[in-house]
Amino acid sequence: MVNEEYFVRQAIDGNQAAFTHLYDMYFDRIYRYIFVRIRRQAEAEDLTQEVFIKALKAIESYKVGKTPFASWLFRIAHNQVIDHVRKRSRAPETSLDEAPPTIGCEDPVTIVEQQFEIAELNAAILELTPAQQEVVSLRFIAGLPIADVAKIVGKSEGTVKALQFNATISLRKLLAGRI
Repeated sequence: MVNEEYFVRQAIDGNQAAFTHLYDMYFDRIYRYIFVRIRRQAEAEDLTQEVFIKALKAIESYKVGKTPFASWLFRIAHNQVIDHVRKRSRAPETSLDEAPPTIGCEDPVTIVEQQFEIAELNAAILELTPAQQEVVSLRFIAGLPIADVAKIVGKSEGTVKALQFNATISLRKLLAGRI
């Protein structure tokens, strides 16, 4: 089995197919991370594409072994989201129509229940501090390990663990109050 580092090295050497493989590996995770942060499907899709365009342009500057590729890529996504939020003048609004589609679920009642739960969770996440929102997005939506999240947000692993712990307690309280 060929590992990620092989594809990264090949992409750095200009192999388009290798970069396409990396794109396929990370697209969904990057998209979910961005979507949770900005709450608009079309804008999240556009920003995700911009992340990969920037990554492609900068791939030669990536140092294999210094930072995990996922951390490097999510750092680009993090910066894209920050730039986007700064440019946008009004607060984001989310409708159930913009929720990511559910996969493998045919029952309309189940779909509506899942969309309601997603909306509830999104509303609760918005009540967290910005730092907690970032950690929750990177840890639970993007699925990154604590070490990678710490590198992306520029904080120690201990700080990330504390933010995650406090965020989960806050979410538990917020969601319990809504049921």
